[in-house]
Amino acid sequence: MAHPSLRRGYEGVAVAVPVTVPYRRYATEGAHWFLGQAVKALVESSGIDKADIDGLAVSSFSLVPDTAVGVTQHLGLSPRWLDHLPTGGASGVMALRRAARAVQAGDANVVACVAADTNHVDSFRQTLGGFSQFARDATYPYGSGGPNSVFAMISAHYMRTFGAKREDFGRIAVSQRANALMNPNALFKKPLTLDEYMAAKAISEPLHLFDCVMPCAGADAFLVMSEARARDLGLPYAQVRGAIERHNAYADDPIMVRGGWRMDREDLYAMAGVRPDAIDFIQTYDDYPVVVMMHFEDLGFCDKGEGPAFVREKRLTWDGDFPNNTSGGQLSVGQAGAAGGFLGMVEALRQLTGAAGERSVPNAATGLVCGFGMVTYDRCLCTGAVILGAPT
Repeated sequence: MAHPSLRRGYEGVAVAVPVTVPYRRYATEGAHWFLGQAVKALVESSGIDKADIDGLAVSSFSLVPDTAVGVTQHLGLSPRWLDHLPTGGASGVMALRRAARAVQAGDANVVACVAADTNHVDSFRQTLGGFSQFARDATYPYGSGGPNSVFAMISAHYMRTFGAKREDFGRIAVSQRANALMNPNALFKKPLTLDEYMAAKAISEPLHLFDCVMPCAGADAFLVMSEARARDLGLPYAQVRGAIERHNAYADDPIMVRGGWRMDREDLYAMAGVRPDAIDFIQTYDDYPVVVMMHFEDLGFCDKGEGPAFVREKRLTWDGDFPNNTSGGQLSVGQAGAAGGFLGMVEALRQLTGAAGERSVPNAATGLVCGFGMVTYDRCLCTGAVILGAPT
């Protein structure tokens, strides 16, 4: 039985106008600039007057010490609904859930969901040192040096527990690179073979170079409104079929092997009225390949521990039998800070509104977007997922 709070679906809510401020390896502009460029693109692409945006959800790490309210003044917005989401890879799903409920409740008519970060030479180190100070202070004296070492421990534990090999993780990275070659926004433009993946230099065993995202600067954004409003504006859109989130799940796992989607996936599929075999593509949060494998398991596409066999059997490219991260994902597009949590959302919208170009999944009507964020010493704390569909 679904939780009472989840019984109400997201009927009548539209998600539209996926925009990307092109990613760059480094930038001297601050987060405010990238957020401003994203809002400008939303206005220009939708035809909506800026004054008609009466809701705003912002996710950014490098915006600190500013918050979303400062963005309203800087950009000349006057929303009656406002949210700030410092939840990294889960922020895209969380922003959509909150914005959808605001639209349903009448608290806002048009919500701009925006994520952006800059990346100057030292910003990544500062970000890593600041977003989980209690975990940093407890673990850094013992040699923990940020997410690479954390996910090396998580990956090694998963490999020992379930028999995964580096080649299994490599299949994920290689497939995503093939997708990225058809994405003009991707920073990585060179094909990647499994042999090249295996031969790459070690970063923190068992992680090697192509297991790790490349920090960069950029922004992604989308609009949330009623379906009626989207139709009146003539905007291609996707319907919100169901959405979930969970925080600090499975705290009893000594080292993370499960994500919070597993707790709530039955509610997700019940709201959407579909089962996993009806999903045409999935956009997983991919800061490291082991996390992608956990998505496949914990969202019910295979059982726990069957992820390695699953990726050996499936073709994960846009034209395969299980399309995953059709943009290339963060592993091949880049990780623009908190915008990494929006990357899957804007790509899903492009797939469902005919804007994905030559990487379009044939006859795609239903997509699943997942978020995973805020890593501490041995786990991620925030998870979310949303099922989007083409209008019926």
